[in-house]
Amino acid sequence: MRISFPKIISAIGDLQIFPRHTTQMRYIGNVPRGAGAAAAKGSAMAPACPICGAGRNAATMGAMAAADGYRSLSFWHDTVPGTLAPGEPLDGDAEADVVIVGAGFTGLWTAYYLAKADPGLRVVVCEREIAGFGASGRNGGWCSALFPASLTKLARMASRDAAVAMQRAMHGSVDEVGRVAEAEGIDCHFAKGGTVMLARSAQQLLRAQEEIEEARAFGFGEEHLRMLSAAEATSLVGATAVAGGTFTPHCAAIHPARLARGLLSAVRRAGVSVYERTPVRELLPGRVVTASGSVVTARFVVRATEGYTPSLPGYRRAVAPVYSLMIATAPLPDSVWSSIGLTSRPTFGDLRHMIIYGQRTADGRFAFGGRGAPYHLGSSVRPRFERDQAVFSSLADTLRELFPVLGDVPVTHTWGGPLGIPRDWCASVGLDRSSGVGWAGGYVGDGVSTTNLAGRTLCDLILGADSDLVRLPWVGHQSPSWEPEPWRWLGMNAGLRVMGIADRSEERTGRPSRAAAFMGRFLGG
Repeated sequence: MRISFPKIISAIGDLQIFPRHTTQMRYIGNVPRGAGAAAAKGSAMAPACPICGAGRNAATMGAMAAADGYRSLSFWHDTVPGTLAPGEPLDGDAEADVVIVGAGFTGLWTAYYLAKADPGLRVVVCEREIAGFGASGRNGGWCSALFPASLTKLARMASRDAAVAMQRAMHGSVDEVGRVAEAEGIDCHFAKGGTVMLARSAQQLLRAQEEIEEARAFGFGEEHLRMLSAAEATSLVGATAVAGGTFTPHCAAIHPARLARGLLSAVRRAGVSVYERTPVRELLPGRVVTASGSVVTARFVVRATEGYTPSLPGYRRAVAPVYSLMIATAPLPDSVWSSIGLTSRPTFGDLRHMIIYGQRTADGRFAFGGRGAPYHLGSSVRPRFERDQAVFSSLADTLRELFPVLGDVPVTHTWGGPLGIPRDWCASVGLDRSSGVGWAGGYVGDGVSTTNLAGRTLCDLILGADSDLVRLPWVGHQSPSWEPEPWRWLGMNAGLRVMGIADRSEERTGRPSRAAAFMGRFLGG
């Protein structure tokens, strides 16, 4: 039996509106998006008409069509409450104390903490689409303490104490996200069930033991990361071929789009001006220039654009946008969940080289994703890259191999999006006080809680606070630029291919992959 893909319910593809600032508001009409979606009326490929419909003006119809198109971005967007109609764009020039480019988690958290710390501060956020459009609204919903650079690498960069401080700050960030969500009334389905990483081969078990050893070397005991026996791991996650695993309590499963849209409401209540459908074409010291020619002048300018950063002049090689794709199943019956487990909603994955990640959603689905989609020449970001049927099929096969009890459960949503990878696989945050330009990003897919830490850190840097946060080792870190093309394309895709081959080699030979060990030197190790 196979997990089935109904043809009409892929959430990403040629129907997406992107980029919004062009006139390409096409093909965004009645697109079904999954279980419970209304049946499509007319052709799904019929261009939307913003002026048809008695009694509604063009602006209203255009906003309605846009909101419907944004719902098709992912399962998370499809199920977020409230409207996704974009707010008003910036019309004319503006002045601010701080202008932030990008209304994903980094931009929203930065605006939130600035507004809370100094209510009189004039904070403006410019967003090309809608808040939560990018990775912040499409990720796996892991609010975790993972940081893309290992403790060992952070210790090499700075010191052992600095690495420990960074990890403790990440632990605290998970709880801080939950605290703010509760304080602001954001129902993001926050469930701090930890993370179970399964070991499903002797080689994966060895990697689990190495992670435990590194944690102990830096003073983190079993209360932070512990080894699981096969029986313990299986009792938490009823997958096949489990040999053991690890468990950390420092992760919460969330609904990321609910968090992003809730933060949008929170910052607006705090007096922040958020301009959606306001693409920025140039980011300079003291000002940003929008695609329409409007200029926002400010003492501080913050770049919070993650995987979309290469589209800005001067930042083409700052990060490499690499796609991660996901699927969501229909809700599963209680009888199936009783076999699978995940009762407290821990996030889960295994220790293969090609990353997979999943969660049990609050409404009883699997949301499951992984790497594998190629890097595209010139750091290109296009809607069609988010739809790769081969990757979606591979994810469904992997999920079914983990949990055969799923049988013919349908996949109701498929989607993807770009994440940002810096050349040294190390996220960073900083502020050049001489120019007033700040930045944060390069999260390598570990950004849900790291963006919160970034927002608090940028707030302290901008306000000149001498806090522990501004002394963490990622502050002011400058990753080297990626190589020019075509070397960047060759290197990125060679790395992806090596990791896939490494998993198959280990499965076939029963020995650790030397190729993966070699590639690990260039990643976060």
